[in-house]
Amino acid sequence: MSFSARLLGWYDRSARVLPWRIAPGRAEVPDPYRVWLAEVMLQQTTVAAVAGYFAHFTERWPTVADLAAAGDAEVMAAWAGLGYYARARNLLACARAVVAEHGGCFPDSEAGLRALPGIGAYTAAAVAAIAFGRPAVVVDANIERVIARHRCIETPLPAAKRAIRDALAPLVPGDRPGDFAQALMDLGATLCTPRAPVCARCPIAADCRARGRADIERLPVKPPKKARPRRHGVAHWIERDGAIWLVQRPGKGMLGGMRALPGGEWSDEPPGESGIVRVDHGFTHFDLTLVLVRRETADAAAEGIWWPISDLDAAGLPTLYRKLVVKMLERDA
Repeated sequence: MSFSARLLGWYDRSARVLPWRIAPGRAEVPDPYRVWLAEVMLQQTTVAAVAGYFAHFTERWPTVADLAAAGDAEVMAAWAGLGYYARARNLLACARAVVAEHGGCFPDSEAGLRALPGIGAYTAAAVAAIAFGRPAVVVDANIERVIARHRCIETPLPAAKRAIRDALAPLVPGDRPGDFAQALMDLGATLCTPRAPVCARCPIAADCRARGRADIERLPVKPPKKARPRRHGVAHWIERDGAIWLVQRPGKGMLGGMRALPGGEWSDEPPGESGIVRVDHGFTHFDLTLVLVRRETADAAAEGIWWPISDLDAAGLPTLYRKLVVKMLERDA
């Protein structure tokens, strides 16, 4: 039995139930909007973290046209807490391009999808395969791990990506390419896990070259970790009549377009002020220590809004600033 036949047989029996997925064997046609939205949300994030956000977005904006018509601040607030906020900005740009340039219908090819704002090689391949049945080569972190082990690819990442794609390409079936990609994702998420893979239950274990190796968890080989720089910043707590002053960060850059506590630029040097509370927060390429300093008045030149402290959950603050707010409110309780 071929690789794809064994994998798809297992998927038919064991597929995860996910809110954006059409279960194997069902007659429904996947909605490209839901497939695309899920794939964007899942980048750098877990299924568990995404489920609630996906439900909220699809209830509030059930079609790509609904999302395209939404205000930037609305979408950024709804995204708050999911992280990697450039994805939310790209989400809006892509939705608006689909409506303005394609009549509200997603292109049905990898090339057409790649031409949309914010859609890279992985997302284009995933949407093409899952939503449109195109035999695209879909490679996410789970699939990388499965193929690197199955073919025992010793080349360290990221150089191994080409070898992984080359090994996977001839295995993609002409029929059910979307189920094939999702089956590999499920296999990596449930059996071929980073630690303690369950090889005894794996449908493709019979010819897996890494099976039985004591160092199977080493694959795929990761590059050496680089030291993460630490940056520092100050945020201001400005309170009046049960409300605090919030500003909107610039549209580009870290946490772009998000509401936040006011404050200065982040730098490599610790500030001169110790602050009343502090938080440590990790971004992709650096760690940040942010201290909170009480101020009496807002900068007259800065645009912002007085937001009721009792309704801060609705402000859509990113995780970094929510941490500061929680600590501050706990301190004053």
